[in-house]
Amino acid sequence: MPDRDASAPGALGALRRGGAITELLFVYECATIEPNQLRPIAERLGLTVQAASYTFRQLKRRGLIEQVAGKYRPTVRGVAWLHETLDRLGGEVRRLIDHLHVIRSTRAVALDPFRVGEPVSLELLDGILSARRGSTGASRGRAESATPKGGLVEVGALEGIVPIAAAAVSIRTLSAPELGDTAAARRLSALLRRRPAGLLAAEGLEAYHFVRRLTDRPLVRFAVAASCREASQLGVPSTVVVLDEELPGLLSGFSGASPPPLDVLPLTERRRAPRRAAHGAGRARPAAIRASSSSGSPTGTAPRARSSS
Repeated sequence: MPDRDASAPGALGALRRGGAITELLFVYECATIEPNQLRPIAERLGLTVQAASYTFRQLKRRGLIEQVAGKYRPTVRGVAWLHETLDRLGGEVRRLIDHLHVIRSTRAVALDPFRVGEPVSLELLDGILSARRGSTGASRGRAESATPKGGLVEVGALEGIVPIAAAAVSIRTLSAPELGDTAAARRLSALLRRRPAGLLAAEGLEAYHFVRRLTDRPLVRFAVAASCREASQLGVPSTVVVLDEELPGLLSGFSGASPPPLDVLPLTERRRAPRRAAHGAGRARPAAIRASSSSGSPTGTAPRARSSS
């Protein structure tokens, strides 16, 4: 396992590399028992002696293991690597456990009337945990309270997990002159008609004023990035309007671990600057920014022009 693996995002993911777990455990065994033969290590790790010998040579080449006075033990660098790797792995495991809640009962919005004991199937609708009659869903239970349609039903004896796919956050940028442009207003109105569901937000006063005049839909004005991140985690897509100059501040709110999928495009087509023949020609601003949820921060990949939708 290269030293940088444990410090990269997802230390557990680094263990998927072939031989990585064996290397980690090999160094640990050498640190705790200091064997004078490879056979005891091979037996403890379920390896052949030949495989243990190969692992030793690989670790020795990286300066993590040495043989001194007939004993196999980690070098100073190897001990430091072992401590750092186990510490990072432990931190990630604790973080995952903190997010893994075993829930035996819950409440959900009743899409049907329920009697006590009736089977319940749970699903997410527009980010709201909802309950239907039946036991065919991915998450199932039984009604613990008699509940009319539209009420909150108590559901117990839960089994299974409600699947949630992270939804995209679509960010549409405006230049300052476009705030008074009827073409930009028509473009946004058409976009909102095509996307009647999901969260609608505006970052900054100017963008809020622009969007507010075009729709009666609820409009998020404060904590835009936090609201969109939470909506994405519940499978609810978001559309955000922001001025070009305020885009970096908005994107900074999506930095950190597990950002939502981001789709950043200008609201209207921008004319590209004419290409100059002379040297020192400036580069046009990228027309699109893409950020995957697998990235550590919402930075753009290779720019590729795309018309907004």
